Parts: sequence; C-alpha cells; structure tokens
Amino acid sequence: MSGNRTVRRAALAAALSALAVTAPAGASATAAPAPAPAGDRADVPARSGSTESAVDRVADFYGGYLDAVHDEGRGALAEALRTHYLTPELRARLADWERREHADGVTRAQDAPRAWRVTYNDSAMGRAWTRVRLTFGSAAQPRYTHLLVTSDLNTLRITDIRPDTEQ
Repeated sequence: MSGNRTVRRAALAAALSALAVTAPAGASATAAPAPAPAGDRADVPARSGSTESAVDRVADFYGGYLDAVHDEGRGALAEALRTHYLTPELRARLADWERREHADGVTRAQDAPRAWRVTYNDSAMGRAWTRVRLTFGSAAQPRYTHLLVTSDLNTLRITDIRPDTEQ
C-alpha cells in the first residue's frame, strides 16, 4: 500500500514539475480570462433579425433603403429595395404621393434621415403594424418623423406607409 502511495506522489511531483517548466513566466493560476469576442460584449449593441418576422423585415427595409439613399440618392439600389419589400399597389400610391408632395414617400421627407428605429405595434387579421421613427438633423438637435407601417403576414411585404398621428 505504501508502494502505491509513493508511486502516486512521484507521479504528482513529476506532473507539477512539468507544469512549472511549461508555464510562462508571470503566469498565475488565477489569470484573467481572455476578452470576449466583440459580438459577445455587453457594451456593444447587438443587431439581429429573422426572415420570418414582419417587424424585422420592416427594419431591414428601412436600414437598407436609408443606406442606399444616403450613399447614392434615390438610385437603382433604392428602387430595387422598394420593388423587393413593397407591394406594387403601395409603390403606385407612393409614386402619386411623391408627385404631389415633391418628397420621398418612404420617409415622408425631402432629406435623407440619419437614423431609424422600428418597433412592433400590433397585429391582427393577417397584418402587422410597426412604428418607424426617422431621425433628422444633428445629434444635438434631432427632429423626428413617425410612421405607421403595415405588412402582410403571408408575404411579409409592406402594404402601407402612413404618418403616425399617435406619436
């Protein structure tokens, strides 16, 4: 029995010796953990979405559309996004509105917003309503436009964009 104990002690001592030799200088048993990847940090806002969510689709549309309008004006990409996300009926109504108002019907403005926020509002009878807040102006003096956006829950396409009078 004491022979087994001696063998175990020798093995433990050899393992500890090997560890001491291979550990880098200054390393301690309580070394700080490696920093989390940027996507896992609590201080960095995360963005995600689902292709099955009407609200996420509205957010995706406004994010892409505002980037396109900001970067190149209302060019081919902005038109392609309208074609993909908006129903043909809504595109026709927006074209009429834009001719009368001389502004972009998607944003209800002549200038491109600098930020957007989309929140769920309600859903019923095959439709979902989201509230969109567009931010114009400087960070010190922001101005907002509020829109109520309707989506078809079957196709997830946007069927209406109106000023949100409840804001």
